[in-house]
Amino acid sequence: MKEYPWLRPTKNQTELLVYIRPNSSRTEVTGVFGNPERLKIKIKALPQDGEANKEVVEFVSKIFKVSKSRVGILRGEISQQKDLLIDLPYEKAIILVREIF
Repeated sequence: MKEYPWLRPTKNQTELLVYIRPNSSRTEVTGVFGNPERLKIKIKALPQDGEANKEVVEFVSKIFKVSKSRVGILRGEISQQKDLLIDLPYEKAIILVREIF
C-alpha cells in the first residue's frame, strides 16, 4: 500500500487528490477522507465566485513551496473533491509531505 495514496506521480509533476471543506473557521489540513483517500483541507473561503478554489490553490502552493501559477485544478472546479496538478516532481513532493506529516 502506498504511503500517501492521495499523492500520485505524473510525468515530472505530482497529482494531489483533495477533499475541501469550505466556510471553516481556519484554513488547515485536517487529515484524510474517503475512498480513495483524499487529503482533507478546511478553508475559510465560501464556495462562491471561485473564492474557495483560489484559496485551495494558494494554500497548496504554500505547502509545496511553489508559486500559485504552478498549482492547477485538473478536475472538480465545482466539487468538494478536487484533483490538483502541482508542477513539482513527485520525489520532491514526497519529501515536503514527510516534513509536514
